Amino acid sequence: MPDRSEDSAISFGPFRLFPKSRLLEKEGTPLHVGGRALDILIYLAERPGEVIDKRELVKRIWANVNVDEGSLRFHVASLRKALGDTGKSARYVVNVPGRGYCFVASLAQATPPVSVDIAPPRSLPAQLAKMVGREEVIEKISNGLSLYRFMTVVGPGGIGKTAVAIAVGHRRSADFGGRVFFVDFGPLRDPGHVATTIASALGLAISAEDPSPALLTFLKASPALLIFDSCEHVLDTLVPLVERIVREAPQLRVLATSRESFRSEGERIFRLFPLDCPPERDGLNVADVLAYPAAQLFVERIAQSSGPFQLSAEEAPLVASICRRLDGIALAIELAAGRVNAYGIAGTASLLDSRFSLQWRGRRTAVPRHQTLAAALDWSYDLLPAAESATLRRLSVFVGPFAPEAAAAVASGDGLSVSETLEAIDSLVTKSLISPSGSRTLRYRLLDTTRTYALGKLNELGETRQFARRHAEHFRDFFERAEADTSTPLPEWLNVYGAELDNARAALDWALAPDGDAALGIALTAAAVTLWVRLSLFAECRERSRMALAALGDTGADDRIRMQLLSALGWSLMYGEGRAREARPILETTLELAEGLDDKDFRLRALWGLCIDQFNNGQFGKARALADRFADAAANSPDKTDLMLGDRLMAVALHYLGDQNDARLRIDRVSTSLHVLAAKPKIFPLDLRISTQYFRARILWLQGLADQARALAARNIEEGRANGHALTFCSVLGQAACPIAFWAGDLDAAERHGAELLEHTERHAIRLWGLWARAFNAAVTAKRGDVATGLPLLREELNRAGDARFLPRFLPLLGELAACFGEADQADRGLDMIEDILARCNDRQEHWYLPELIRIKGELMLKSPRHSSDADARFREAMDIAAQQGAHFWELRCAISLARSMIGAGRSAEARAVLDKVCGTFAEGSDIADMRIARELIAQLRT
Repeated sequence: MPDRSEDSAISFGPFRLFPKSRLLEKEGTPLHVGGRALDILIYLAERPGEVIDKRELVKRIWANVNVDEGSLRFHVASLRKALGDTGKSARYVVNVPGRGYCFVASLAQATPPVSVDIAPPRSLPAQLAKMVGREEVIEKISNGLSLYRFMTVVGPGGIGKTAVAIAVGHRRSADFGGRVFFVDFGPLRDPGHVATTIASALGLAISAEDPSPALLTFLKASPALLIFDSCEHVLDTLVPLVERIVREAPQLRVLATSRESFRSEGERIFRLFPLDCPPERDGLNVADVLAYPAAQLFVERIAQSSGPFQLSAEEAPLVASICRRLDGIALAIELAAGRVNAYGIAGTASLLDSRFSLQWRGRRTAVPRHQTLAAALDWSYDLLPAAESATLRRLSVFVGPFAPEAAAAVASGDGLSVSETLEAIDSLVTKSLISPSGSRTLRYRLLDTTRTYALGKLNELGETRQFARRHAEHFRDFFERAEADTSTPLPEWLNVYGAELDNARAALDWALAPDGDAALGIALTAAAVTLWVRLSLFAECRERSRMALAALGDTGADDRIRMQLLSALGWSLMYGEGRAREARPILETTLELAEGLDDKDFRLRALWGLCIDQFNNGQFGKARALADRFADAAANSPDKTDLMLGDRLMAVALHYLGDQNDARLRIDRVSTSLHVLAAKPKIFPLDLRISTQYFRARILWLQGLADQARALAARNIEEGRANGHALTFCSVLGQAACPIAFWAGDLDAAERHGAELLEHTERHAIRLWGLWARAFNAAVTAKRGDVATGLPLLREELNRAGDARFLPRFLPLLGELAACFGEADQADRGLDMIEDILARCNDRQEHWYLPELIRIKGELMLKSPRHSSDADARFREAMDIAAQQGAHFWELRCAISLARSMIGAGRSAEARAVLDKVCGTFAEGSDIADMRIARELIAQLRT
């Protein structure tokens, strides 16, 4: 820190600014201002009355780092707040719109250099030119030293403890008359020399065997700040000495840095956390990334080592990823930034996976333990007792957070008891080598750099296979328990078991590798199926099941585990891809194995899957036959939920076949039995309560019970959102909320639900519902009247869906596309399309939407001179089919189309009779679009 005796003050109002000393005083008392805010004040104050262009200010303050004007505005606002310059009429710093900023304060006569008897800090190293992301921390610790006499900055190696302590020392130097002493214990190997090391830093020559009395005499004389750096390896000796000098030298303040606390009387711990990193999410732009200190440090260090640097939009997500991978550890970020000139950002990111990154070198002037990550970690590792170093190595097989129970199961043994392992973990936490996780239940994690280092040590000692096996065995047993846990509500289940997804993946990667344990990997795959299904990770379930089946081979050994894996593969194909041709033979083989083993659960799983496969492939008659087989198989089951599943399966079959009345009887029977559902059915991937209600809402709607259907759909949305199962919520929105809003004419709600569904599918990578959501949103656009935009978009999205458009859920969208052709004066093209769709429905017995398709055909006929005379016959045909199905909503729509046609032909009395008859059957739904249209037509006919 420069000597203020050579620093000319700039005086304004109650303030004095010392530019060289980087000090701002208010009425003689130092005023703490953020580093960049102070830079701005100094630059403006040295050019009073001059308007400084914003770009010039940014270039001066941020040098070669590219930032936007938002950062400048933020720091100017901070400066004004510190100066009390927050009124409407600025007194010190003003913004000149379109130009820049100007320092307008009235300056007192410049103070000539004065002799101030303040010595520079006696042993304090120079502080970094810029401290990124630590201004608030430095401020808090600086203020804390006014309240507490002994503070310890605690954190892992490389996080920036030393740099923060040095910055605090420089900031508080004036308060201690320059008596700030920095004591680096890092090089000290003999704890017996702690006191003499302190004396040396104080400039004392002490020949006595015990230097403590002389130290106390010196420290009692006047206020002083002692900074003890890297104390973790000398704590046993240093703690009693610090307690004594703090107690007996009342004007003394002590600031220590250590990887663990002193656990000393009067100690105030300040835990230094990693720099905030950009979150893991799509769409991060440059400004988003550079809003986080970790990314700011990375970019600034690139500029320092490589010259001017501007972060591009393409590189911004990579920088965000690098910062997260390095856990916001300042040293690691600085070292990685130093590689960018040689490898580029993408190359540097790829190198983080290797142990080579631990050897990257940093500043030549850094102390040896800070020159590489490996050196920083060696320093901590070499200080550990044998039990703790063994525990740290063994825990490196975990990926991400882990529970204490898992740690004890994997890391104990071979000379370490469970209690010794847990005690070692507690100690490693205090030494900042293990971090407590931020979750509600206690979990731990190793920072990625620490894990990479410890895994290297595990390899060096030949222990990797032993503890990787233990890790895989633990999670095999863990997920076998998860499959049996059917009573825990899904959100809680996912909190417990879903949190271990990364560990399951790591265990499988090891077990199914050439040098792993195939039998263990196969068993773990079978056990983890429930996890993938409940997380809606069907693609991962599919690939992992295939790998396990390949490892199992074609031997006849262990038909049970083959059955389990085939079932998982069949279900993941069916729910993940829809019309997957290979799903049926896989599920048929599963059924054969289940019959041979007389396994009730897997017999029902296979029958369920085969039934859904027939739905997906449009074979609704065959689907009903399989639903009957399922009901027969479930009839003798002691589990009442199997009977409920049978009724639900039959209700869906009847719904698609067009029998809404019988479908309602079945679905109501399930609904009234849900109160007995104590556990989640083992054989059903969705939430039975929620999935029952969205199909029930569809059936109620078609029956003309619009108010009940909409109320049920609204409750279903809230329940589905709270439930947390990704695939179930897709069905909540796609099977009920979206179509019901669309049919009701509530296009705002339809658009809102469609947008939420699309966002949900993109977040959870659920492809089939994503295809449907895009096509549905295009149909909403067309329905709003923007056919020019909606028609080509709907056609494009349906073409993109490929074979998926033959799934039942796409049928209404195909009908809307045909109707759009009529709105676009392409009625004949629409008729050709509707004939193809009708042929499909009749071939497949897909009758539920038949009345609406025939009605659309009639509307298209009215627009085609060659076919208009047959339109009324189609409307009547559609009404008759709707009445037979108990689908009063389709009946209403057909009646409106028929009445309009009759009115156009001058047959008003017949039109009114048709509308009166159909509308008389509706006891609710008066505000839906079709009822409003019907009432308007009736009113028109009465006048």
